[in-house]
Amino acid sequence: MNSLSIKNLSKTYENGVKAIDNLSLEIGNGMFGLLGPNGAGKSTLMRTIAALQEPTSGIIEFNGINILENPMFIRENLGYLPQEFGVYPKISAYRLLDHLAILKGIVNKKERHDQILNLLNQTNLLQHKDKAVHSFSGGMRQRFGIAQALLGNPKIIIVDEPTAGLDPEERNRFNNLLSEIGESIIVLLSTHIVEDVRDLCTKMAIIFNGKLILEGNPNEEIDSLKDQIWMKAIHKNELKDYKNNFNIISSHLNSGKLNIHVFSDQRPDSGFDLISPDLSDVYFNVLSQNQLKK
Repeated sequence: MNSLSIKNLSKTYENGVKAIDNLSLEIGNGMFGLLGPNGAGKSTLMRTIAALQEPTSGIIEFNGINILENPMFIRENLGYLPQEFGVYPKISAYRLLDHLAILKGIVNKKERHDQILNLLNQTNLLQHKDKAVHSFSGGMRQRFGIAQALLGNPKIIIVDEPTAGLDPEERNRFNNLLSEIGESIIVLLSTHIVEDVRDLCTKMAIIFNGKLILEGNPNEEIDSLKDQIWMKAIHKNELKDYKNNFNIISSHLNSGKLNIHVFSDQRPDSGFDLISPDLSDVYFNVLSQNQLKK
């Protein structure tokens, strides 16, 4: 069983921006979803866990080892798929994985060969092994990114916004791959796509302005909003008045009208219908509460 322990972590950049603010998390095997809007501090946290930058204060331990004091320990056990995954031009998928495997310390040629073919097969890219990676589609490139992250049998994998820009079919294929991987190691999924966390993760956290504002099980958090989310279709020009009178947590267009979701213990007015909450309601409700505190 692997464990990642983050205690009182903070990161302030030289320009004074506090990207992580006294954040603590305990993460074990399986898929862990990290949600938050752009600029919330997710990528800063991922880079700090991956020992790509040092925090201002706090402790990170992986399997009982302080990785701030021993960064090579996490690097030897880590697979990382950053938000922007660059590739060398005109190099085939097999050759690039072989090069990356050598950099990861896999010196035995047969071991490298067998592992690369196995990973290309696992990511459904075996038939494309001789094609240049820069010619891959977005979804193929993300699956290649997972293949390189899995080189060396890591115990923890970090994926940062992996399905952004993918079409629904590729996103589904990629999520199925992540789910398979996450059964015996830690997979830390950083995203702003709420549905990915709902579909994949048994545990999640929401970060806002560098702070941890919610941690729990997605289904339990959804259940906690039962009988408290109400919906009404309104005209767009009515939104300002409704915002003044009700606790609107989200709104979206549907067939030319605006569907608003309101958090309330009782029916806001006769035009509202009680709906079953989903993880988006959890996300927007906790964000709205913290925006009011600012």
